[in-house]
Amino acid sequence: MIEFRDISRNFNTRDGEFQALTDVSFDVRDNEFFSILGPSGCGKTTLLKMVAGLIRPSGGTIRIGDDVVTGPGDDRAMVFQHFVLLPWADVLTNAGFGLEMRGVARKDAREQARPHLEQVGLSRFSSHYPHELSGGMQQRVGLARALTVNPDILLMDEPFGALDAQTRQLMQEDLTTLWDKEKKTVIFVTHSMDEAAYLSDRVLVMDTHPGRVKEILDIPLERPREPGIRRSALFRELTSHMWAQLRDMIHDPDAEVAPE
Repeated sequence: MIEFRDISRNFNTRDGEFQALTDVSFDVRDNEFFSILGPSGCGKTTLLKMVAGLIRPSGGTIRIGDDVVTGPGDDRAMVFQHFVLLPWADVLTNAGFGLEMRGVARKDAREQARPHLEQVGLSRFSSHYPHELSGGMQQRVGLARALTVNPDILLMDEPFGALDAQTRQLMQEDLTTLWDKEKKTVIFVTHSMDEAAYLSDRVLVMDTHPGRVKEILDIPLERPREPGIRRSALFRELTSHMWAQLRDMIHDPDAEVAPE
């Protein structure tokens, strides 16, 4: 269980102190796919960085099990929107790089990465370099890198946001298939209502100015998720409800954007 309790976060800006988050409390269950949905500047990425241990809250506490999060840990791995691959290293070395950073010898890290490259469908590209891959393939390498360190918790910051619409949908389908097998605890940040509904067990809809919990929505769609579920009446109902929650925030003319 991951517990967020009374989380606030302030940033110092040229115009003074900016309150990005206030009174944010929620839980993420073990082995749950949990998405955080909201407009730009509502503090989604800030929350993710906090549970990753990259930044600290100004107030409140985040716990993983019985332990308070005070910094990064081996139980967590993060997948970013931009691929963050080493351009001079081949795909297999990139996939094993997270283990190298944890002190594993390169040869051993590469071997441990092989099955995870196979999981994401890239085993025959192991000797290629990032510039030889499409955007979707590069993002699969990033996902393989995260899986190779075998984290309990996978943190995903709009990992498909830079992809074209067709590749993005394929990656969503691949990810939900992979989750069905791995059953990792996932916290997934997204702007997309469709993506949140398709992937998630629950969705936290963020309010803004400052960022806070507006609603936590259960997604009662059957698993495993088939692509055709997007055409169902329940799927349309869920995405319509999310849009109704978000549209007033997006159209707010006085909106301030948090420095996520």
